[in-house]
Amino acid sequence: MATFDVVNKLDMQEVDNTINMVTRDIANRYDFKGSSTNLSLNKSEKTIKLEADNNMQLTAVRDMLENRAISRKLSIKIFDFQNEENASGMSVRQIVKLREGISTDNAKKINKMIKDMKLKVQSQIQGEQLRVTGKKIDDLQNVITALNEAKLDFPLQFVNMKS
Repeated sequence: MATFDVVNKLDMQEVDNTINMVTRDIANRYDFKGSSTNLSLNKSEKTIKLEADNNMQLTAVRDMLENRAISRKLSIKIFDFQNEENASGMSVRQIVKLREGISTDNAKKINKMIKDMKLKVQSQIQGEQLRVTGKKIDDLQNVITALNEAKLDFPLQFVNMKS
């Protein structure tokens, strides 16, 4: 029996590198000179806090964060941007939650997609991941292709491929 796991894992070191690159970019950009714009990563809570003097700068930092994440081979789907809120003075703040793991609802959605493909594979939810089992590797590769092409709002990785 061939198997693989569908997971959503976060490479925290790459996220940290992305944050450091954006911080360096902010220090070097002319339009941020003299501003109190910064961002910080809380690894234990898996959140990023963006702070800027105004909405324009906050939007620019958010854009820089997404671009640097793409250049570091991170999916921008890991970022869950919360509502902007006013901070002290005229500054604004935004919290970005980092998505990791597959929720039960999303796992059920993926499970249904796999069953609707009518291939000879079985899928079962195991905590925050999904295990797909089948006799033919070609069927498993078809599942991977279909899940990659599906427009899901969360990133997926395929690990532990065993034949």
